[in-house]
Amino acid sequence: MKRKELREAAVKLFYEMDIQKTFEHKFYKNFLAENELIALNDNYLKEVFDSFLLNRDNIDDIIQKSSTSWDIRRIAKVDLSILRVAITEILYLSDIPDKVSINEAIDLAKKYGDENSYKFVNGLLGKIVKNEN
Repeated sequence: MKRKELREAAVKLFYEMDIQKTFEHKFYKNFLAENELIALNDNYLKEVFDSFLLNRDNIDDIIQKSSTSWDIRRIAKVDLSILRVAITEILYLSDIPDKVSINEAIDLAKKYGDENSYKFVNGLLGKIVKNEN
């Protein structure tokens, strides 16, 4: 699978975890099996999943602090999942340039979010990258 497809799978994985309120390692294997990705031999999805689980509180705290007009509980689940994947990449996966993570997140927000999702995702990620640097 291409990285773009794996990133999309990561968003779906994070979305499902959020909907089911199950942030555990066993969820990863179930997700792979249900989506016929069990034979997947790529470290990206596992790395983004593990990094997110280890740092979920920090990532969500960054989203909350950066989203001054929205409480994290009010952010659309799909937008939140996109943000979580992108922020995990930006903060914990050093081999992916920030601009790539942001552009891919914008594309995913255009595909899965509402008509304004991509603007929200772009603005929030831009603010986070600026504050982290």
